Amino acid sequence: MKYVVVAPVGGSMDALFVGIREFPTERVILLVPEGKADEARKAKHDLDRFKIPAEIQEIKGSVWESVFMKIAEIKNIEKGKEILINTSTGDRNTTCAATSAAFVNGLKAIAVDGNEAMLLPVLKFSYYNMIAGRKMEILKLLAKPGCCASLEELSRKTKMSLPLISYHINGNLKSEGLKEMGLIETTEVKGRVGVTLSTLGRMLIKGYIGS
Repeated sequence: MKYVVVAPVGGSMDALFVGIREFPTERVILLVPEGKADEARKAKHDLDRFKIPAEIQEIKGSVWESVFMKIAEIKNIEKGKEILINTSTGDRNTTCAATSAAFVNGLKAIAVDGNEAMLLPVLKFSYYNMIAGRKMEILKLLAKPGCCASLEELSRKTKMSLPLISYHINGNLKSEGLKEMGLIETTEVKGRVGVTLSTLGRMLIKGYIGS
């Protein structure tokens, strides 16, 4: 079995070759943030020496959103393939984003420490099962421009009572709310509570998180 390895390009590209040594690799997809094109080309050249094809995909704009989007796209395109995320090749932001994207998409990931590569636990769960029904309705509404300046406005637009809106947002002892799940953010201005999607919430609505 050989892997399609996905690796963000950063300051630790030696970790790419440590991972390849321990995990047989069919090809490599390099996720390249702005300013890292030279490192990507060098890594591709080095991979050519080992007869391992490499593809360069640029990351533009928000690093977190772009990494999540690319990994979700790769998962869909490479159906039937074994995908492995190398979380140790990038900088702090791309490493964290790649680790989180592997986690929420149920993909295998490795971390490299020195000359050793360690397979991280595969943690599979579905946000979509956890937020079915009215929680998802709230998220979709919040994704629309201009919503929502207050809980009262959200209540009117969803046709849910304020206590029910509060329950879905804040949860209780038995059920996590959208805020605790990291999918929304709240702000209080002059006694009124506004609600917006978090970065994770936006990525879920856009389909960048596996079901």
